Amino acid sequence: MHDLRLLTVLREVALRGSFSAAAESLDYTQPAVSQQIARLEKQVGVKLIERQPRGIRLTPAGDVLVRHTERILAQLAAADEELLEVAAQARGRLRIASFATAAGTLVPRAVASFRRLRPAVEVEISLLDPPEAIPAVRRGDLAVAIVEEGGFAGDTPTDGLDVEHLLEDHMWVSLPADHPLATRHAIDLADLRDEDWMLACLSGTCADSNVVLRACRDAGFQPRIAYTSDDYFAIQGLVASGMGVALIPGLGLASTRDDVAVRPVRGRPPYRRVSAVTSADATGGTVATMLECLRDAGSVYAESGLAAAA
Repeated sequence: MHDLRLLTVLREVALRGSFSAAAESLDYTQPAVSQQIARLEKQVGVKLIERQPRGIRLTPAGDVLVRHTERILAQLAAADEELLEVAAQARGRLRIASFATAAGTLVPRAVASFRRLRPAVEVEISLLDPPEAIPAVRRGDLAVAIVEEGGFAGDTPTDGLDVEHLLEDHMWVSLPADHPLATRHAIDLADLRDEDWMLACLSGTCADSNVVLRACRDAGFQPRIAYTSDDYFAIQGLVASGMGVALIPGLGLASTRDDVAVRPVRGRPPYRRVSAVTSADATGGTVATMLECLRDAGSVYAESGLAAAA
C-alpha cells in the first residue's frame, strides 16, 4: 500500500512544477521533498519524475499515480465532510410532530428506541395534525411528521415529500357494554344504521371521520351524528353512557373502559393509514434512525392485533 504522505508530495510537485516550489508549499526543505519522491519511486519500482532545465516533467507512470492521488484525496475530503455532518447530527436536535393518538402510542416507543441509539440527540415533539405538520416539513421546521391519511381528496398533499407508510390503523366498533350487539364476536356496520353516532369531527380534512363516513355509506346508510370530539377517551365515555356508538381507530384504544365493548367490524375493517413524512432531501443520519424506530414501533403495534403493518 502506498504512503498517502508520499503521494501528496508527488501531487504537490506536479502541481507546482518544481521541487523547490513544492517544498515551499508544504513547508519542507527541498532535500526532504527529493528524498520522499525517491522513496515513492523505490516503492512503485518505476521513475515518476524527470528533471528538466526548467522544472520537472511527470513520466507516464507519474501521471497515472497523480491522477489516482487526486481521486483519493477528493474521496477523503468528501468523507471528512460527511463525518462532520454526522457528528453535527449526533450532537443536534431532531424535531418531530405527531397527531394525538400516535403521540400517545407509536411515538413514545419509537423515541425510546431512538434515544438508546442516539443518546446525544435531543428529540423535540410537537402535537400537530397533518394540515399543520406537513407544511412544517416543507418549510424545514420539522424533520419528521407522523400523519394519518384516509385516502381522500381532503388529505393534506404530500407531493414532493417522502412518505413512509407505517401501518393500517383499523377502526373498531365501540358500543355500551350492555348493548344487545355487544355479545357478538364481530359486528356488521349495517346493524348500526339506527344508532346515534359519536364522530371525531366533521371537517373535510379529518381523516378519521372521512373513513367512518365512507364505511357507513358503503354499508348503505348515513350515520346520525349525535356528538363530535377529537378526544377518543371522551367518545368512549359518551358511548359508555349510552349516547351512541362509534368507530374508533386502534391507536385510540390504547386505554379502554370496562363499560365499553370493543368489537371488530365484520369483513374487511375500515382503516386509516399512519405514515411518516420527511423531506426528500433528508437522507441518512438521525432522520433515517428515527424512521427505522418508527417502522419497528409500527410492527410491534401491528402484532398486537389492533392493526396491520403497511
